[in-house]
Parts: sequence; C-alpha cells; structure tokens
Amino acid sequence: MASAGKTPLTYAGAGVDIDAGNAFVERIKPVAAATARTGVMGGIGGFGALFDLKAAGFKDPVLVAATDGVGTKLMIAIETGRVHTVGIDLVAMCVNDLICQGAVPLFFLDYLATGRLDPAQATAVIEGIAEGCRRADCALIGGETAEMPGMYAAGAFDLAGFAVGALERGTRLPAGVCEGDVLLGLPSSGIHSNGYALVREGVKRAGLGWDDPAPFTDGTLGTAMLEPTRLYTRDVRAALGTGGLRALAHITGGGLTGNLPRVLPDGLGAEVDLGRWERLPVFAWLIGQTGLTAAEALGTFNCGIGMVAIVPAAEAGAVAAAIGGTVHRIGTVIRGHGVTYRGVL
Repeated sequence: MASAGKTPLTYAGAGVDIDAGNAFVERIKPVAAATARTGVMGGIGGFGALFDLKAAGFKDPVLVAATDGVGTKLMIAIETGRVHTVGIDLVAMCVNDLICQGAVPLFFLDYLATGRLDPAQATAVIEGIAEGCRRADCALIGGETAEMPGMYAAGAFDLAGFAVGALERGTRLPAGVCEGDVLLGLPSSGIHSNGYALVREGVKRAGLGWDDPAPFTDGTLGTAMLEPTRLYTRDVRAALGTGGLRALAHITGGGLTGNLPRVLPDGLGAEVDLGRWERLPVFAWLIGQTGLTAAEALGTFNCGIGMVAIVPAAEAGAVAAAIGGTVHRIGTVIRGHGVTYRGVL
C-alpha cells in the first residue's frame, strides 16, 4: 500500500524496464539463431541452454571452458559509438584461449551489464558477438542482459563472454614439446584487446581525439584502435588435422614474454627472433608516444604476433601450409627458462 501523498513506485520508474528487456530478447533471437550449429537444442529464452555433444560427433569428449572480457577497449567503443566490433573481440578473446587446449569451440554465452538498456546499442553489440560466433563456427546459445541503475554512467556498459568447447580424450594440448621444436607465429590484426590503458595514455599524450586522422594508417584514430581481435579458430582446426601441433599460445596480456612460457615444460624456454616478422605501424607509433622499452612492449602487447604454434621442425612446413596465409617462423624451443629475444623490436 502506497504512503499517503506519495506516488507509487514501479520497477521501470526506478530505472529497470522489464518490458524493454523482454522486447530486446525477442529482437536478438533471430541474430542468435543465425549462429546455430549441429548440437544446439532449443533457442534463447529458456532458463538454460542445452547442447548435444553426441549429435556434434563426439565419442569420448572432454569439455573445455574459457571466459574473458574486452577491457578498457570498451571505453573507446562507447566514446565513438562504434560498439559492433567489441562483440567480435569478446568472442575472440574467449575462443582463442579455448583452442589452445586443442578444443573445438561449440557454444558461447554473453553477459551485458548497463545502467539503462539502450536497445540499439545493445543490439549492435549482440550482432557483433554473433558475427564473432559465425567466424569461430560456434553457436550463440544464451546470455544475460542486466540493467543496474546507478552502477554505470549514462551510455556505459560492460561485457563478459563464456565459451565452451570439446576435444576427444587423449588429444589435449600442450603435449610433447621438445627442445628444437619450431615456433610458428600467426600475425595479429592489431592491438587486439590488451594494453588499452597504455593505448589511451599514448593518445592523450599525443593530444589526439578518436575522430582525428590516425597518424599511422588511413581512417580515424578511433576506427584504427577498434580493429577487432583476429579469430584463429579455423586456422588452428586446419593445423590440428595434420597431427603436428604440440602446443598453442594465445598472445594476450603479457605478450610473448608472458604467454609462451605457459605452454612450455619445466626446463625449456623459447628463443624468439624479432627480425622474422614486420611490426604493424600501430605498435611503432604507440612505442614512440609512450616511450616504452622493448622489454615493456614485448611484455604488454602482442607486437604483431597473436598466436604461436609449436611444432616439430620436420612438421613445420606441413602445419604452416595447413594454416594458410602468412605464417612466420619466429624461433625455437631451447633449454632454459622464459623467453630470450634476438634482434631489435
């Protein structure tokens, strides 16, 4: 019962519009349905999402799960109004981790939190997520959109993603990495989704805005900095078929320095030749603006290599051919610890 003289409160009046949320779910159902793959059971809208591993062709599967976000790259997307690409980033950051176990991505769920739901903005994000799922050959089978008035500034939102894949028992990576194995580097598409605190500081020092021309490429600075993370799923699946892969390392936060050791056995390190690939102009510009040392840059950014495959020397050619496109032979596995660099960044 309302107090005398006071207007009765409603949930919508407090900032959460259930009807708008339900309408948004209906709006994105066909977007999610377009990502369906063999094994999906039902669609978005239930209390849980179902997936049939047997229908997907697995005999003795082991599930692999990964979760991640996009970080402060979201701030650039929000400030420029270009939010579609961060949906692709969200999927890529999750499935690129998942495939390092040798798993095939099966399905994806998202979490979008905001102060007040903007249907157009949220739809653009979900469309980006669906695009990422299509590129990764996995299904968008569920998610959650949360309105939390007072938690986020006007127009702001946050994202989290959850990917699940599977592999047949006994095929998990890394496995059998040896001294003398070759490091094959797959190029990145740009900064991907790590190190954006430094990116934003570099842009601030340069006195530039996101709508200003990019000093290192065509188009605006905002567009260049929002280049989405490359998805390596199809490249890796082709390489898995050769039987020559021993390990995969997704080069995210921590760069080559921090991520290569994660897939190397005790007693083994990596020697990387910095002269084996061409640095993307964005990294040269960032290093110039921030004054980063080579060690700091290699421990922060991917510096042009977004995924590393470790293979026996005799299999390097076959694996590179299966991956297709540009593949750089960037170094070898050596006795030691951590990553040793040769050449100049």
